[in-house]
Amino acid sequence: MERRGQLGGITPEAAKGQTQRWQPLLPHLLRVNAAARRSGQTRFTALLHHVDIAALERAFKRQRRAASPGVDGVMVEEYEQNLEANLQRLHERVRSGQYWPKPVLRAYIPKADGGKRGLGLPVLEDKIVQSAVAEVLNAIYEADFFGFSYGYRPGRSPHGALGNLDRALKTQRVNWVLDFDIRSFFDSVDHEWMVRMLEHRIADRRILRLIRRWLTAGILEGGAWVAAETGTPQGSGISPLLANVFLHDCLDAWIHQWRRRHARGQIVVVRYADDAVIGAEYEEDARRLSEALKERLVKFGLALNDRTYAVALR
Repeated sequence: MERRGQLGGITPEAAKGQTQRWQPLLPHLLRVNAAARRSGQTRFTALLHHVDIAALERAFKRQRRAASPGVDGVMVEEYEQNLEANLQRLHERVRSGQYWPKPVLRAYIPKADGGKRGLGLPVLEDKIVQSAVAEVLNAIYEADFFGFSYGYRPGRSPHGALGNLDRALKTQRVNWVLDFDIRSFFDSVDHEWMVRMLEHRIADRRILRLIRRWLTAGILEGGAWVAAETGTPQGSGISPLLANVFLHDCLDAWIHQWRRRHARGQIVVVRYADDAVIGAEYEEDARRLSEALKERLVKFGLALNDRTYAVALR
């Protein structure tokens, strides 16, 4: 929950900073985080050296031991048998630019309604490198993300989002609620927009090259390779972070500016991944924001789901 305008004499920018309570524990990432906080205009030119063998080992330890393997069939236990040598070889490939991700294996599991839900299964090494890169990028983007963003962020949870939404509805001047989600968001992310957004902060061409390779690695389904022309890698460790970067640029920052420039009354926002609730003091603000939001998303190749609606609370 964040209120429009001044918060107890604090600027919106300062209030945003106060909501960011997570900090990286590692000294080198603390320095990256501090540099990101000092200026939102800083572009980071040298990041790949943070993806060292120690970072890859930390990423390996974060992997679920029972996770299903990807297209190469390699399980955590098998990789661990020669872990030091495997990580050294992986690090050398990443450092030299010879690392290429493998396609994501498409698998299906049964749903309660009798249907099937699609899953993406990256290979273990791709999950390791993605997790290590996400560790570094989190140190940068946690300085940028707004307090009302809750999805897949360190130290944040759906319970926190629901708790703040509950407090907003009970304590703030919210008379109208706009509830929406973005249609097929994770499958619809435009790759060129994604890279352009990352370039606002990331100037290390090696990191951007890695991300481009993950975005375009494709899917293996039924033995056939399918190109990935849009979307973020299914089941990957980097996908949640990329989604938050995309939504921060195309949605969060825009809503923050809209409520400051155009709203007559109070506006509160809570977002979890591609689902969001916006509370408005006045019906006019709720309806104008809804229409402006649709136009905004079209620019990035996105659309709201049909279930989007605005309701009166009082």
